[in-house]
Amino acid sequence: MFNSFNTHREILRRQVWGLAALVAAIALSWMAYTFYQPKILKELQFVELAGWLGILQGLLCAIIEPLSGKISDGIQQRLGSRLPMISFGVMLAGLIFIIVSLLTEHNLPIGSRWIIPVLMTVWVIATIIFRGPAIALLTQFAPTTELPQANAILVLVVATVAAIEPLLNTLLYSMGASIAFIVGAIALMLGAYILQSFTPKHSFNPAIRNQDLASAPSVILMLIFVIGLAIGFEINLLFSIFPQKLQAQLPGLNVEFIASEILLVAAIASVPLGDWITDLGANKSMLLGLGSITGLMGLTVLNDNDIFAIILILAFGVSFSLVFISMIPLVFAKIPANQAGLGTGLYFGSSAGGTAIASLVIKQIGLTSVGAFLLAEVAFLIVTICIFLSKKIALR
Repeated sequence: MFNSFNTHREILRRQVWGLAALVAAIALSWMAYTFYQPKILKELQFVELAGWLGILQGLLCAIIEPLSGKISDGIQQRLGSRLPMISFGVMLAGLIFIIVSLLTEHNLPIGSRWIIPVLMTVWVIATIIFRGPAIALLTQFAPTTELPQANAILVLVVATVAAIEPLLNTLLYSMGASIAFIVGAIALMLGAYILQSFTPKHSFNPAIRNQDLASAPSVILMLIFVIGLAIGFEINLLFSIFPQKLQAQLPGLNVEFIASEILLVAAIASVPLGDWITDLGANKSMLLGLGSITGLMGLTVLNDNDIFAIILILAFGVSFSLVFISMIPLVFAKIPANQAGLGTGLYFGSSAGGTAIASLVIKQIGLTSVGAFLLAEVAFLIVTICIFLSKKIALR
């Protein structure tokens, strides 16, 4: 539908790997944050807040991330690069991590303990500032037709890091909150440094920045938001409900190991799937992946065979990889390159919102695996309708 800023005929792999380094650093810092956030809040006697802050921050992402992406598009147009905004966000997030690490070492008075959850929320906002703009760099590192292969590199790295989360959590526990946050800050700074080192100025095309490029129709932007919301909702249901269901069928494995196995399979599968999705197309591969996840949820509900449960874990991993690889190419195919930041912001923001809504539903009413399967069917139907409508609009 639209052309990318990338004027090269092939993927700039060095730059993509530089971006992967930053994305891995974001994943590691998020792990440190999510591991210690509830522990710190409970120690500060914010017991009720500990259960709600993550949900509130997810809903906040749905609002702030699109705005952040739109601002990065403006910076891209004026300066020819999103790197200044990315650098600012990384420095702010790193600084907040260091401040929180210092504060956790002191016994704060009761009247000033509110500073910690406020800083944690600001850290989330700081991360939002550069996450979407960083992913939007893919439009400059790979031609539109090769985006699935480029994104497969990011999926390989992120899914691998996520798969070893139980091991990393053990390491984080041994460090303590203060050291873990400092390590997270260093990881972010190092990731940003690698990205900038691997991304020379000639990777960008500043001559394009002042061109009057088209804007995506408002309905397309709304459809991207709804797609992200539904996908985030379903993926949260997958990892919140079904590892427990599979664990009941495989009592020898714990829940964390099952979730890690799904992510590890997704990482391994991303390498061959990147080429295949390039030929298949992001729309079809997204529907195939999300539809497969929905169907596998139904089979998991009905299954009582331990061997078939292992097959389900493998199939969940492949299906999740399809969704993960397809999401960025799907968004970028529907918007012009000068709105890449807005597009990624809409998708990731709404996905975080969908995750928060799913967590809220689970927290408030509880969900059986059957209920989660039925809600996943609704989410899949919504994504199908939105993709169909977006294709219909594109043909006008």
